[in-house]
Amino acid sequence: MKTPTQHILEAAHTLREDAIPGDRQGNLTQRTVDILRASGGFRLLLARDLGGYEEHPNEFLNWAMAVGAQQPSAGWIAGVVGVHPWEISFMHPRLQQEIYGEDPDTWAASPYAPFGRARPVDGGFLLTGEWPYSTGTDYSQWVILGGVVINADGSTPEGPPDVRHFVLPRGDYEIVDGSWNVMGLKGTGSKNVRMTDAFVPDYRVVESSKVNEGVYAEERRPGSPLYALGFGVMFPAAIAAGTLGIAGGYLREQRSYMAGRISVMGKVAKSDPAYLTALAVAESDLAASRCHLLHITGELYDYVKARNKVTPEQRLRFRLDQVRATDRVYETLAPLARLAGSAGIQEANGLERWWRDLHTAITHVCNVRNDIYFPWGLHSFGGDIPPGTLY
Repeated sequence: MKTPTQHILEAAHTLREDAIPGDRQGNLTQRTVDILRASGGFRLLLARDLGGYEEHPNEFLNWAMAVGAQQPSAGWIAGVVGVHPWEISFMHPRLQQEIYGEDPDTWAASPYAPFGRARPVDGGFLLTGEWPYSTGTDYSQWVILGGVVINADGSTPEGPPDVRHFVLPRGDYEIVDGSWNVMGLKGTGSKNVRMTDAFVPDYRVVESSKVNEGVYAEERRPGSPLYALGFGVMFPAAIAAGTLGIAGGYLREQRSYMAGRISVMGKVAKSDPAYLTALAVAESDLAASRCHLLHITGELYDYVKARNKVTPEQRLRFRLDQVRATDRVYETLAPLARLAGSAGIQEANGLERWWRDLHTAITHVCNVRNDIYFPWGLHSFGGDIPPGTLY
C-alpha cells in the first residue's frame, strides 16, 4: 500500500502543472484537491476511531513537505488544513461524528486569531465577527474560529480574555468573495469568513487554554502521544512543513534555471563560483532544516510517549528551533534569488512565482523570528517567558 507521501510523489507532474491555473483562479484546481484527498494525507493526524491513521507526526510533516515541493499553495493547505484533524480528534464526540461520520477526509478551515465576539446564550454562544486568512475555505465544510467570550449584554468582562475555538458548519458562515488579493500563495484561496450572531452550541466550543495545555487531549485521548504534543508544537510544525516544502521546490527550480542560465555579461551559472557556492550552501541548509524539524518533533514525540508532559521551556525551545529551521532556509535562498538576475523575475521561467510564495510563507506568525528569538534569550538568562509567546 502506498503511503500518502508516495502518492504525492507519483502525482508530482500533475501538481506542478496545476500550480499556475490554481494561482490564476485564486484557489486550488479540483484535480489538485482530488489528489490531496486520495493521498490520505488528511487522515494522518486523525484518530483511528474516526477513520484516521493516527500516525507519527513526522509522517504528516513529510507529506506536507512533499506536497509543497510540487505546488506551494497545495502544500500550504496540506499543512494548515491537515493539522485540524489533530485538534478535532480530542473535541466533543458528537462534533467529531458530525464532521467525520460520513467522510474522514472532510476539510475544516480556520483561522484561530480571536477576532470574534461570542455572547453566551442558553445552550451555547452567538458568535459575530470577520476573520481573514481562512486557508482552503472554499473546499472546507467546517471552520474553526478564534473568539473571545463577552458578557450577555455585549460588554467586555474584566480580567484576562476568555479565548475559545468555535467550530461551525459551512451553512452558518459566509465566505467573502474577492477578499484574497495577495502577492504569493494565491492558490490557497485564504479568503475572509464572517457571520453575525451565528449560534454555536456548547459541544462545538473548546477553551483555547485547555487546548494549549493538553487538558482535552488528556481527558479524551489518554495515552496517545500524538495528541499529548500540544497545539504549540503541532500547529507551528505544520506551518514550518509547508514553508520548507516550498523552499525545496524553489531550490529544484533554481537548479533547472541555472542549467541554462548565461548572464548578459557572459557568465555561465553552472560554472560560476559565486552561484555554485550559494547553491551548495542552500542545498545543505535546506537538508539541515528538514532534519532539524523532524528531529525536534520526533524528540518531543518520544518524550510524551514515555508519559512525560511537555513543559513551557520545551515548547519555547521547540519554537526557537522551528523558527530557526524556516529562517535559515529563507536566508540561505535569498542570495540565489539575487544571483538569478533580471531574467529570474520573468514569469515565463516560474522562478519568481516560487520566490513570491516562499516570501509569503515566511511572513506567517509562526515563522516570525523576533517573536521567539528575544523571548528565548530573555528566558535563558532567568527572565519570564513574555505573555502570548506560547499558545
